[in-house]
Amino acid sequence: MTKINDFVVKFANVNGSGSASANLLFAKSLFRMGLGVVAKNIFPSNIQGLPTWYEVRITHPSRRARRDGVDVMVAMNPQSYTQDLADIVPGGYLIYDSSLPRLFPREDITVLGIPIAQMCAEVYDSSRERQLFKNVVYVGALIALLDLDFKVVKQAVRDRFKGKARLVEANIEALKMGRDYAREHFTCPLPVRVKPGKVDKDRIMITGNEAAALGCVYAGATVAAWYPITPSTSLAEAFERHAGRLRLDKDGKRRVAVIQAEDELAAIGIVIGAGWNGARAFTATSGPGISLMTEFLGLAYFAELPLVLFNIQRGGPSTGMPTRTQQSDITACAYASHGDTKHVLLFPGDPKECFELAADAFDLAERLQTPVIVMSDLDIGMNDWICDPLEWDDSRVHDRGKVLDAEALDRCQEFRRYGDVDGDAIPYRTLPGTHPTKGAFFTRGSSHDSFAQYIEDGALNAKNLDRLTRKFATAAKLMPKPVIRNTSRTSKLGIINFGSTEAGVREAGDLLAADGYKLNTMRLRAFPFGKEVAKFAARHERIFVVEQNRDGQMRSLLINEAGIPPHKLVPVLNYDGMPLTAQWIKTNIEALIETGKPVAAALQLSAQAM
Repeated sequence: MTKINDFVVKFANVNGSGSASANLLFAKSLFRMGLGVVAKNIFPSNIQGLPTWYEVRITHPSRRARRDGVDVMVAMNPQSYTQDLADIVPGGYLIYDSSLPRLFPREDITVLGIPIAQMCAEVYDSSRERQLFKNVVYVGALIALLDLDFKVVKQAVRDRFKGKARLVEANIEALKMGRDYAREHFTCPLPVRVKPGKVDKDRIMITGNEAAALGCVYAGATVAAWYPITPSTSLAEAFERHAGRLRLDKDGKRRVAVIQAEDELAAIGIVIGAGWNGARAFTATSGPGISLMTEFLGLAYFAELPLVLFNIQRGGPSTGMPTRTQQSDITACAYASHGDTKHVLLFPGDPKECFELAADAFDLAERLQTPVIVMSDLDIGMNDWICDPLEWDDSRVHDRGKVLDAEALDRCQEFRRYGDVDGDAIPYRTLPGTHPTKGAFFTRGSSHDSFAQYIEDGALNAKNLDRLTRKFATAAKLMPKPVIRNTSRTSKLGIINFGSTEAGVREAGDLLAADGYKLNTMRLRAFPFGKEVAKFAARHERIFVVEQNRDGQMRSLLINEAGIPPHKLVPVLNYDGMPLTAQWIKTNIEALIETGKPVAAALQLSAQAM
């Protein structure tokens, strides 16, 4: 059966073997040929030695979700052969290193053996070179087997090793070695192959963490404090790299402070102090870091200080699955800290929105004088996505919120740091050094009155808490609107989703429509919820809430904060740590419609066993 531009290639490697660069070269070459590419890196949390996989779905450019099953498996890791064989669809292909021949107990697939290790041993003297170029050789074989444009691949190599002529030549020679072997020993191309598409020069391939870091630069951030934790580390590293190039004064001196703190508590403490001093500051972490930061989040909430926090969610609880994706910090972040707290959350759906919502987060944090948490996840943060270009508007003006200068302070008969002057529950603030005598240090994290004076008067404290509640209502009016996709005016069935599940939900919606089920969808982009959420719920009798956690945390938030009746909200839950496939979503929603029960609420059949 011929498959053109509609199949999955999967690489099975050993972590630390240098395969990541070669696998990404393959994915980027396909992208440059004008094809739709969905790339997912599935890796362990150790430095090296355990199995790692890299999936590439070649599909229509509009598709961005994983797909079940593997058409071409490049199996380079003997430890995972059994699992890798099981993932191949009937009629699929297995490519393996035949330097050590093996038996494969399947007659419904085609096995293509290439003596990769032996070939490399004959050419390279260094054991490290042999290991690294093995990966390039199998990409070379795929050039012939799948009919890739060699010119495109060579250019990708030149771009990857720009300025390093020796490495460029060595990689191209390794590609030729694999390509020539495949041409000589197999019928090329295979029935599973690619055909160049229309190259859209306006599309880019980027990770969410890289895009979010650029969004921080765009927003004018000058302070970043962080402590390394997977999968957020690359965001801070990317910010340091880009800010070091773009955040320079006229004399070429860096106008940015990037601080690797001793722990997560110190990191968020630095950010709070920087925000109080008037800098735009942020930190980035994941679930375990959120647990440690909660007390400081409560301080920033109650003292009303701006800060931006990126939570790149991963599998939990506790240390959990550090290199798997989840959406399991919704409740923890919405109500982070003890006492009555509620925090602003933003939910990007792809790297482009990571860029946009990163910039918006700083405006919202200063406008509202409160923490804003950008809820990304490992799938968006660390995987390369194809998306529309990031739009940089030089005319954008940062919203610094209600900040009084010295002249305004002089006009004030009395300055109430926590007073509700305008009826929107957002007070005015000052920055240290603004005025020699007025307002410089007015802020407090303990119980206080409108003048920021310490109190133990319960009635006054309750009055202040009520104002914070009203401020949260003001925040709801400023949030990014949900994205609503109406497929039928008469349908009483809907889907609510958020974040990285959008890729699978959008494709699943098309599959469900093909089966006769038309469901309207709403992708949430922020908490607190705007009035659009309640309106969407009122129009539908049953709404399937798709999320990647065990306990239906977003569903609970919709019930508690949007007042949606529980019977309307049907949980569709996955928590196996893998990016969702459209087929899994479709199958479970159809089963829930027809029988009231999901097929497999927790696991996807194609999930890797570790």
